[in-house]
Amino acid sequence: MPDPFLTEEHQLIRSSVKEFAERYIAPIARKMDLEDYYPRDLIKELAKQGFLTPSAPPEYGGPGIDLRGSVVVVEELSRYSPTLGFITEIVNDNIVYALLKYGNNRQKEEILPKIASGEWVASYALTEPCCGTDAAAIETRAERRGGEWVINGRKIWITQGAYADIYLLFARTGPKDARHKAITAFLVKRSACIEVSKLEMMGMRGAGEAEVKFNDCVVSDDDVVGKVNEGFKIAMVTLDLARIGISGVAVGLSQGVLDEALEWAKTRTAFGKPLIDWEWIQFQLADMKTKLEIGRTITYKAAWLYDNKDPSFVLYSSIAKLYTAQMAVEIARDGVQILGGFGYSKESFSERAYRDAKVLEIAEGTNEAQRIVIHRILTRGLPEVEL
Repeated sequence: MPDPFLTEEHQLIRSSVKEFAERYIAPIARKMDLEDYYPRDLIKELAKQGFLTPSAPPEYGGPGIDLRGSVVVVEELSRYSPTLGFITEIVNDNIVYALLKYGNNRQKEEILPKIASGEWVASYALTEPCCGTDAAAIETRAERRGGEWVINGRKIWITQGAYADIYLLFARTGPKDARHKAITAFLVKRSACIEVSKLEMMGMRGAGEAEVKFNDCVVSDDDVVGKVNEGFKIAMVTLDLARIGISGVAVGLSQGVLDEALEWAKTRTAFGKPLIDWEWIQFQLADMKTKLEIGRTITYKAAWLYDNKDPSFVLYSSIAKLYTAQMAVEIARDGVQILGGFGYSKESFSERAYRDAKVLEIAEGTNEAQRIVIHRILTRGLPEVEL
């Protein structure tokens, strides 16, 4: 179905990702969930196809497509494996964008191609045990010693953290009461100074979630991303994009649930007739489709605004994230209900999606945080935005 926010090129991207997902992801998605299996080889194959870092330009090893194209990639991956969509969204929107916009020449020319090729696994290390939504209160410290930076602290809920070769880490480079004015972004390579504890999660299993401890990790000025004490701005700018990306995860996950529910309703019989002939099932499927199309439209609009350098994308990224996260939880719940006992079993996509969907209301800024952002824009106007 034609979409006013997408071009023919975007639709071709969708077809390519769908073909890839059916061939490579569908056979392994259940194993990833049941065994909490991180598919390193599949991540490399994603990179080879340009699907891991779609925003990276060709000179750095990616296809260099726009944000709408990146959303389409994430959406189609999430239709088969929300975990892989989630990983791609974080790598592309949080890490690649930060390096493209704020990285120095060495970081772009040496490190970014290694991430884009899948040679290096990259993690975004912001959240800490002390602080999630209140990122300005982080406690991990980077101190100057003899012309170098020495980093100590703990990060938690770090996607791909258990397997990362490099971390985009945010650390305090000034007093705690300076809050956001004393935070700096660093690139920290995996070494003996890093201690990793893998975490068992309810959903998005296979994403390598971990607690990561940094014990006297030494980095140089050349490892600073952007400027000293301006890391909080980098975190907030990347999160603006990531909210659109994670909305793509929500849309793809919801489409996968609807696909399964519709097929089940067509083939399952109850009281002598196909399930789909019962009015309440028809209404439930219609409501699922309606919610999904609203979420898809808001997400594409947010991405379109960004691609067209419209600063109001900041407002719509929060609206999209708030709506689609709630939508995904509701659609996944309804999918389980339609499938009945099968939906409650680990044989179904909907059961996995129901668990995966919950984190969408938490990651990349909680739904409560999105309401705060939306309210502030309503009452104070749009903030200054770097495009």
